[in-house]
Amino acid sequence: MAGPAAVTSVSIVIPMLDEARALPVLAGNLSKLDPGPLEIIAVDGGSNDDSVALAQAAGWQIVETPAGRGRQINVGVEAAQGKIVVVLHADTVPPVDMVEIIEQTLSDTSISLAGFTPILRGPEKTRWGTTAHNWAKTWYAPLLFRPHLFMKGCRLLFGDHAMFFRRKQFLECGGCDAEAKVMEEADLCIRMTQFGRVKLVPRTIETSDRRVAEWGALKANWIYLKVGFLWGLGARKRLERHYPDVR
Repeated sequence: MAGPAAVTSVSIVIPMLDEARALPVLAGNLSKLDPGPLEIIAVDGGSNDDSVALAQAAGWQIVETPAGRGRQINVGVEAAQGKIVVVLHADTVPPVDMVEIIEQTLSDTSISLAGFTPILRGPEKTRWGTTAHNWAKTWYAPLLFRPHLFMKGCRLLFGDHAMFFRRKQFLECGGCDAEAKVMEEADLCIRMTQFGRVKLVPRTIETSDRRVAEWGALKANWIYLKVGFLWGLGARKRLERHYPDVR
């Protein structure tokens, strides 16, 4: 369910596609949030497994749309009733006080978008090397590819960061690229910088190491680098072919 009763302004949006393996754990973690969110919206991109049934059983609102993370995030934000939206991936473990942290962070009007510091962790190990690289690229990516925005406080965050923002500003800037299947979060950070700084909150959030476990650490970090540099250099068509799904 949506967690302990509380009056908050935060809507959780979960873009999902064939996430039946991850959703039971996520539902259990979201039920422990204190305070709880205003609502939880699962945006399904055409799952062929039990994702929708599991989300319904958890008491979440279901919205359906064609697959594509950019499109799914847009549809979820449009459906949200909260003034603040956090986009949470199905394989993420949020801190119990996530909602409180989000509201406190965005009480600073100079911040337009923020996210947590992710730690990649699996059942067997914590991926400290990839975790460190993911932190570093929030700095070096905007410095290399958007230095003028970096000087204005732009950092490039990604889905593992559980990004959150004000719904009104998201809609005003046009939201995510509806055709984007990867790097839609980086595009959003750039667009949201017009309203204020992009901040990485010094609180951790856990996310699954399933890609690193599937590809291996060296291959995974090479894929992250390749996709990021192609995006930064403007080669954005069909980036998803370099970033295969792992479920």
